[in-house]
Amino acid sequence: MTRMREATPAERSEFGRRARTSVPRSSHGEWAPHAGRTDPLQILALQGATRIPDLVPIRYGRMAASAFAYFRGAAAVMASDLAAEERTGLDVQLCGDAHLSNFGGFASPERDLIFDVNDFDETVPGPFEWDLKRLAASFEIATRGRGFDDATRHAIVARGSGSYRQAMRQFASMRDLDIWYSRLDGKAIALRWGDQASRKLTETFQKRLTKAQSKDHLAALAKLTVEVDGKLRFVENPPLMVPAESLFTDVYSSQTVGNLYDALVQYRTTLSGDRQRLLEKYEFTDLARKVVGVGSVGTRCWVALFVGRDNSDPLFLQVKEAEAAVGEPFLGASEYTHHGRRVVEGQRLMQGASDIFLGWDSFRGDDGVTRDFYLRQLWDWKLSVDVDTLAPEALGIYAEVCGWTLARAHARSGDPIAMAAYLGAGDRFDRAMVDFASSYADQNQRDFESLTAAIATGRVKAEQGV
Repeated sequence: MTRMREATPAERSEFGRRARTSVPRSSHGEWAPHAGRTDPLQILALQGATRIPDLVPIRYGRMAASAFAYFRGAAAVMASDLAAEERTGLDVQLCGDAHLSNFGGFASPERDLIFDVNDFDETVPGPFEWDLKRLAASFEIATRGRGFDDATRHAIVARGSGSYRQAMRQFASMRDLDIWYSRLDGKAIALRWGDQASRKLTETFQKRLTKAQSKDHLAALAKLTVEVDGKLRFVENPPLMVPAESLFTDVYSSQTVGNLYDALVQYRTTLSGDRQRLLEKYEFTDLARKVVGVGSVGTRCWVALFVGRDNSDPLFLQVKEAEAAVGEPFLGASEYTHHGRRVVEGQRLMQGASDIFLGWDSFRGDDGVTRDFYLRQLWDWKLSVDVDTLAPEALGIYAEVCGWTLARAHARSGDPIAMAAYLGAGDRFDRAMVDFASSYADQNQRDFESLTAAIATGRVKAEQGV
C-alpha cells in the first residue's frame, strides 16, 4: 500500500498531485477493450475448472439471469480488463469485488447494526481506482436494468463517486485513529443522509433494519435445521443445501468430513483467546454443503452447526473456500500464502468491525487436494438493499453511502492525503467515472449476450432458476 510514513502531509499531498501527470483524472473515463482481450467465457471456464462440477451449471444459470447478475459473477473478467490500464500507484487494500450488492448491514461485536463492505473473497492490495470503477459500473448496469434514463443513471453514478471523493478529503484531514474508529451505523446514516430521504425511504430503511435484526442464529435455526431424535440436523434441499452424510457416496467421503472436523478444531487457534473460550462452549453437531451467491457458486462452501447449553442455543459457522484473488495474476501474489488468511486479514483491515468468529484453516478433500477456507458466522443481522425497488433518489443516496463506506475502507490502509490530493475538490474525477461506467456497461452487455448465446447453443451448460 502506498503510504510515505516519513513524508510530511505536504509531501504526501504533492505525491498525489504528481500522480495526475502520469494518470490524468480524465483518463479514467477513456475505456475500451484492449487488443488481445481474453474471451470472458474462457476466463469463467478457467475458474470453473477448480470448482465442484455439478454446481458450475448453477453458477452460469444465475449469471444468465440479467446483465447485472452476469456482472456480479464476472469479477475475474473485470480484473483482467482493468489490468490493461495505467495505474495511479495509490494503492490500498482492495475489496476486489466492490459492486453495490457487496455492501450491507451486519451486527458489530457490540450488537449495533453497522453498514460496511461485506464480501472479501477477492481482497488484495492494489490501486484504489479498481474498486471505485467496479462500484461505479455496478450502479450503471443495475440502473440500466431498471430502465432509468441516461441523465438519472449518470447522476447516481456521479453521486457515488463524489461521495467517495469528498469523504476521502475529509479523512485526509483526520487523525489516523479517528479514521480507524469511523463507521456507519443506523444513527450515523440518519444524521448524514436523513435530510435527503423521503418519509417513504426512511420507513423502508426501518423495516429492513427490523428484518435484518431478526436474521440471526435463531432464524437460521428455524429455517435450516430439524430436530431428529432430540438432535439438531440440517434440512436437505438439494442442490442448495445437502447434509454431509448425503454426500458420502457423492462428492465427498466420510474421511473428507472427518478432515473438515479436524480443521474446525485447528481453526480455533486463529481466534483471540477469549473467543476460543467462547467457541469451546459449543459442541459440533452437523455439517452441510451450501450453495451461496453468484460468483462463488461451485466453490466448496459448508455450514457447520454447533450447539451450546441446549438446542435453543445454536451457533452456525460458514466454512467457505478461498482461492487466489482475481486480481493476483495482475497485481502480484498476496503476502499471505494461505488464501483464507488473506481474506480474513483483508476484511479486518477494511471493515469498521468484523465478526467475532472470523478465522481461517485448510483441510484435505477426498481428491487429495488441500484447500484453504475462511470461517465466519452464517447469519448475524444481515441487511441488504433491494435495488430492484428503490426509487432513483433513494438509489442516489445509497450510492453516496457506498461511496463513503469504500473511502473509509481505503483510508484505513492507503494514504488518504495523497488520494485526496489526486482526486481534487472539483468533479473532474466524478465525470470520468460516469464515462467509464457507461463504456464498461456496454462491454458488460456484450459479454452477457455472449454467455446467453453460448448457453442457447449448448456451448455452456447452465441450470437456471436454482
